[in-house]
Amino acid sequence: MPTTPRDHRAAGVAQALIAYSLWGVLPVYLWFVQDTGTLEIIGWRVVFSVLICAALLTALRQWRRFVELVRRPRAVIVLGVTGLFVLSNWLLYVWSVETGRPLEGALGYYLNPLVSMVLGMLVLRERLRPLQWLAVGFATAAVVVLVVGYGTAPWLALAIAVTFGVYGLVKKQVGATVDPVAGFTVETLTVLPIAAVLLAVLAGGPGLSMGSAGPGHSLLLALSGAITTAPLVLFASASRHLKLVELASFQYLAPTIHFVVGITLFGEEMPLERWLGFGLVWTALVIFSVDLVRSERRMRPRRA
Repeated sequence: MPTTPRDHRAAGVAQALIAYSLWGVLPVYLWFVQDTGTLEIIGWRVVFSVLICAALLTALRQWRRFVELVRRPRAVIVLGVTGLFVLSNWLLYVWSVETGRPLEGALGYYLNPLVSMVLGMLVLRERLRPLQWLAVGFATAAVVVLVVGYGTAPWLALAIAVTFGVYGLVKKQVGATVDPVAGFTVETLTVLPIAAVLLAVLAGGPGLSMGSAGPGHSLLLALSGAITTAPLVLFASASRHLKLVELASFQYLAPTIHFVVGITLFGEEMPLERWLGFGLVWTALVIFSVDLVRSERRMRPRRA
């Protein structure tokens, strides 16, 4: 377990890297369950996430932390709000993949770091270093190029960016006082009634694919809990150790993987302007990485 500020920072970097990598390969999972509608996928994700959370609380012996958290009404309300935002974000992204628009979903996550940095500056009063401002400039240019490439205002991408940006901000606000596993359990439980209603309506109408499309398909839907829980718990833990502007630098990883999957697996076209935007985003990521390394080296003598 991390014991020093440097250990906490290193743990946060590793957790953020793994979380965004897992989010990056999500379209591959959605491709395998494409015969299932968006609402059913979301419903099962919530249900099986609750089961995974219960297993984690038992394995880690953290039920006491969960009970203590539930006894804090304000924390429960805040986590209920984050639960609604992440549920909305899931719904929007799964729908973008289901409708054959994974690149627009990826654009949403490219926009997300900009939203996070703006929120960090406006709400948390975080300051950007010169190289970070330069990276923001490249990232903004990339977004402009990608938006022009779409030809219209990408409302779906904007909604994805804002919902996850607000989710990250609120998690950052409560992250220091809330255990990641217990907090995500409360988040998921608050949206469980919505998921139950969705599944009940589908069961009484067009029917559910769970149990009717073969055991392999049902197993994949059951795995949605682990696929959902792992990156969100890692993200919650990383948000406790990193600044919001630093956490934002990792957010380019997932949409970059989304772009690769969109081209190779979904066969989406990549005209010149999209390749240009792609290159600008990677330039921004390199600048962010250089700045983080320089910042880490400057902080070592102070910690010593």
